[in-house]
Amino acid sequence: MQHFVPLALAGLLAGTMNAVAGGGSFVSFPVMVLVGLPPIAANATSTVALFPGTLASAWAYRDDLRGIAGISLKLLLAISVAGGMIGATLLLITPGGAFDLVIPWLLLLATLTFLGGRHLGDRLRRYVRIGRPAFLIIQFVLSIYGGYFGGAIGLMMMAVWTLIDTSSLSVMAAPRTLLVSAANGSAVLCFAVASVVRWPEMVAMMVSAIAGGYYGARFARHLPPTVLRWFVVALSATVTIVFFLRRY
Repeated sequence: MQHFVPLALAGLLAGTMNAVAGGGSFVSFPVMVLVGLPPIAANATSTVALFPGTLASAWAYRDDLRGIAGISLKLLLAISVAGGMIGATLLLITPGGAFDLVIPWLLLLATLTFLGGRHLGDRLRRYVRIGRPAFLIIQFVLSIYGGYFGGAIGLMMMAVWTLIDTSSLSVMAAPRTLLVSAANGSAVLCFAVASVVRWPEMVAMMVSAIAGGYYGARFARHLPPTVLRWFVVALSATVTIVFFLRRY
């Protein structure tokens, strides 16, 4: 109970960030570590706590769901579920010390993705073209990353999708939300079965994260997108630096 307030506040902010620009795990994960959870348990508990919010978003987008570049959404969904389960399994068998060693680099990767912005894929498309087989393989790898850690996974997916699909990012929002939820959902199942989730901390964060997701979406309408994105970049960079200093 002594950690209820920081967990609830972190959930509120993380839910708001996910509703607005993504990057909620940059708040939820370090706060879980701060209150004393081991890194692997912190990552698993954070994923479970934020999952209902992303699932609710996917439901809200249900009328706009579509495939990517003519590829069936059912196929992409199956790939994402399988990848998320593999990623979660890899996390569970990773020694705690090894995960503590790699986590700053995963945070750095996610920060650089945010820094690239939502038009990262447009910049990559000037130099890179991919076909459907390569696209499916990359989607599978990204889903594994989503189950293992998942920072900035939504942006990474859309960056890859723009290499094969010229639809606007707003059109991709619905399938992105569903496939991220699918990868996270299979990871949540693995974490729950493995009994690695700290349920009191999870509940404290989950309730406020749902509220943050709802009110964050309403609040975001009144803020410039550039301000929101740079806030996430600044926060993610700070968290990344702290974890590098903590580990090295």
